[in-house]
Amino acid sequence: MKFTLSALPTAMMTVALMSGPIVTYASTGSDNIESSDDMTPVTVTKIVDADGQINNQTAQTAQTAMAPSHTLAETHAEHSALNTLIDPITHKAVDNSYPLEVSSFLSLEQAQKLLVQVSPKIAANQAAIAASEYQTEALRTIDNPLVFARVSASAYHLDEDIDLSSLRNGIVNGVNNTVDNAVPPIADLPDLPNFGELVGERIPDSYNIKRSGSTTGAGLGVVWPIYTAGRTDALTGASDARTQEAVADSILDKNELYNTLIERYFKAQLAIIAAYLREDAYDTLQQTDHMAERLFEEGFISRVDRLEAQSALADAKSESVNANNDARLAMIALQRLLRTDYRIKPTTPLFVSSRPLPDVSYFQDLALNNHPGLQKVAAKRAQAQQLHALSDTGYKPTVLLYGYGQLEKDPSWVAGISASWKLWGGLDKTASLASSNAQIRQADLSEIEVSDNLLLLVEKNWHDVNNAQSRYQALQSNVDLAAEVLRLRRLGLQEGVNTTVDVVQAQTQSLKARTEQAQAANDYVQSLAALMQSCGTPLAFNAYLNAADIQLPTLYTE
Repeated sequence: MKFTLSALPTAMMTVALMSGPIVTYASTGSDNIESSDDMTPVTVTKIVDADGQINNQTAQTAQTAMAPSHTLAETHAEHSALNTLIDPITHKAVDNSYPLEVSSFLSLEQAQKLLVQVSPKIAANQAAIAASEYQTEALRTIDNPLVFARVSASAYHLDEDIDLSSLRNGIVNGVNNTVDNAVPPIADLPDLPNFGELVGERIPDSYNIKRSGSTTGAGLGVVWPIYTAGRTDALTGASDARTQEAVADSILDKNELYNTLIERYFKAQLAIIAAYLREDAYDTLQQTDHMAERLFEEGFISRVDRLEAQSALADAKSESVNANNDARLAMIALQRLLRTDYRIKPTTPLFVSSRPLPDVSYFQDLALNNHPGLQKVAAKRAQAQQLHALSDTGYKPTVLLYGYGQLEKDPSWVAGISASWKLWGGLDKTASLASSNAQIRQADLSEIEVSDNLLLLVEKNWHDVNNAQSRYQALQSNVDLAAEVLRLRRLGLQEGVNTTVDVVQAQTQSLKARTEQAQAANDYVQSLAALMQSCGTPLAFNAYLNAADIQLPTLYTE
């Protein structure tokens, strides 16, 4: 089975009590991601507080030590008592659960490991797989001998009046007619007695029957289907194929969840970087505004230049607030996916690898060998084949051995063998065979279509990764240029060569260049995740992450 808690195949997940600190819930699945990352005390650059607000003092990034965090528990049923917990999102009670203690600082691999434990979709799919496997196990015994016992006990009471008048009249008339026919009339003989009346006088008009008592009985029987023409094997095979389809659906959902996690995780990182850049721009414009105020007071700039500096500062403050709110929303989206009642702070940075990807044919071969969509098509074909085998048994006999014996002092018994054939009626065998053949053909053609679509999807995602990589590298010159222009414009403002408008424009260009490059890094990450998902190997993303030679700054670090 697919469960760590194998005795509880229907258990879906566990949740944290809302009052408990740093607690989430876990499913009973045993799908674990191999990772050496453990939750340890970390030192972070604290720019976002526990509620997701960006610290206004980003220009002065103080290093603060965090207390030892809780360990991401790999709790098994034998080590933790199961109980009923409350889902932090829906507030619904979930039975057969165990709590997990999770730090709010998570790397991507730790988040992946947590996801398979807390996702209700994954746990529901595991329950569906378990149900299908149990159905298959149940079908495997359908050809086994069926032994049954019968025990009966009954009591009866009879109280009935039976009308005998019609019977008596019939007997009287019959006796009289017999006597008349048997004795010929002889003269001078005395009259004979009325024999009919004599008999009739002994028969009452009615008779009351009263009886009561009880009976008991017991017996033992057996029925053994010794030949079913392959029907049992076909049914079991079809059930096995349905299980494989459920497994393929589960893998599809899990791969999609991994991709969703990467999307939300790194979108949160991008939003945090954007908020930091906006905050940095606001700090820079504060310094520019202060300098403009001094220059205005000394008469070196006009009132218009002073007002332009104030307007730019107000715009920067508004943009900073909006970026902070976007960062909070991105962190909440990640929190909802991991089902915690507190913000998740991502510690794995956005990254780009300068190394070229392997040839697209490498990834296409991975997709053809690993994608669960093709596994699902294969399961559909196997089901159609088993239905074809079942339809082919339509006119073949079923042979049974049977026996039954009474368990009494002088027992009676019966035993024998029987064979039955369908001669006419029921499902049309020809139509059933034609239907299953059409389903097999459908599966074969679907495999071709899915393969073609996968190859095209892999090629698209491969090109997207390469495009994002080249764009990130191309934007580096823009970032360097904008930074240098901003430095010169600020020096020029101090010397009276440039105006505040020149500084604001340079600041805007610098912010735009840095933001575009961070966006290109996120595009690279998302395209790489999509490529790995289209290959059916979403966790291979981690290998590219660990091998990346370019990593963007992250505000939360371990």
